[in-house]
Amino acid sequence: MVVFLKLDLRSATHFADIDFLIPTPSKSYRKPRKVTVCTIAGRFGGKFANKPSICTADELHYVPVPNSLWRLALWRYTPSSQGPKRNHPLLLLSGVGTNAIGYDLGPGSSFARYMSSQGFDTWILEVRGAGLSIEESFGESLQHFNTNSSVLKPELNNGISTEDRNSGFSPKSELSSARDVTWNNISGLLQTRLNSAISSQVKDWRQKLANIIQEGQRSILLQQKVSSQIDGFQKQLDMFMKYDWDFDHYLEEDLPAAMEYIRNQCQPKDNKLLAIGHSMGGILLYAMLSRNGYKGRNCGLASVVTLASSVDYSTSRSSLKLLLPIIDPAQALSVPVIPLGALMAAAYPLASRPPYFLSWLNPQISAQNMMHPEMFEKLVLNNFGTIPSKLLLQLATVFQDGGLRDRTNTFFFKDHMHKIKVPVLALAGDQDLICPPEAAYETIKLIPEHFITYKVLGEPGGPHFGHYDLVGSRLASDQVYPCIIKHLTCHDTISFS
Repeated sequence: MVVFLKLDLRSATHFADIDFLIPTPSKSYRKPRKVTVCTIAGRFGGKFANKPSICTADELHYVPVPNSLWRLALWRYTPSSQGPKRNHPLLLLSGVGTNAIGYDLGPGSSFARYMSSQGFDTWILEVRGAGLSIEESFGESLQHFNTNSSVLKPELNNGISTEDRNSGFSPKSELSSARDVTWNNISGLLQTRLNSAISSQVKDWRQKLANIIQEGQRSILLQQKVSSQIDGFQKQLDMFMKYDWDFDHYLEEDLPAAMEYIRNQCQPKDNKLLAIGHSMGGILLYAMLSRNGYKGRNCGLASVVTLASSVDYSTSRSSLKLLLPIIDPAQALSVPVIPLGALMAAAYPLASRPPYFLSWLNPQISAQNMMHPEMFEKLVLNNFGTIPSKLLLQLATVFQDGGLRDRTNTFFFKDHMHKIKVPVLALAGDQDLICPPEAAYETIKLIPEHFITYKVLGEPGGPHFGHYDLVGSRLASDQVYPCIIKHLTCHDTISFS
């Protein structure tokens, strides 16, 4: 028995916009250029000459993953000529189900830009299934879906697109009376146990979905809108069957491939990188250090910074425990993916606007008044994607005795943290509900004292730091980034050990 996310959406009281199922850009949004493998710099990866507009980095690179069809996206921010000269490139790793946008929300709220301005050759990795990363066999579909799943809607106004507002469409008046039927039916549909023959059942699921929507809605406009999107949803369901990877794929395949590519591009004298990981990104770095310590190998990292991360949440008060009920793994795997991005987009209007039915979701991301509202909205609507169930099942072991383990359930990463020989800075937020300080401490207390520096951000009287505030809050550049720069600078020395 393991912990797993339960797809129960009945707490939402308004079914205001079907776009949470099949996100579609508004009229003013120009669809990003599709990326196919043949347009990338060769089958062996390289710099992409004409990066899509959604990529705000200086360069977009693709790196192939050995023995797979995956091409991982690397966003590169070239070092400023005004900054100090650095010895090592810097790799940034994001949280579960997120893309590179979280590190580069915009001017004044860009962790990646800040680091490049300080002289670091900065790279953000988008692991398989995230952001602009593509898989050769269905590259166009995946890249198109990942981009659209960000729900990029510049015309949204109080949860209603300009097109709908001009037509007189009102979700509250048209759909409030149908909310119970719709939410209950869709919740039941999403939790239907899909077996190994799921691919042959997609057509039937598609028809059931259409019937549910038609039953639950009274708005003719919304019915027309849904009808035009059913075919797109069918293609997305087909694609979901390919979301078949776990945490070990990131650790053993994606991360090594990206590090090797960056080394080849930047040519550090000692062949090492600096690395920063937020949330799952930090867990990846801990796991890598643990695994290499166990095997007595050089991990190829000069120094590491983890933000809101731990390999053991079992004794903490993490809010994720409330969202991950105990169920049978076989039942969990019958739902191949969790469309986190679509669910976040659906919940956002209910969390940020009256009557604030889901207002409890906001503190999961950021402490009160710590993020600019427009940056918070961009983060919620653009940073999250789809997560394979197998990935969540493995990550859920952080709540079990012994903490995170590999897919075989035989290697416990926590057991080898004492073998780490790389300087680590671990930062936690005082009001982080997902990875509270006590969770972060469960990991750092196992690292040899002379290799670990630990700091909790936030003061009793404020300001306070939530889960994402360490990366993109109003005060991050004043209170968080300097700590990171100091640590990285101290350990940015050439070493061949």
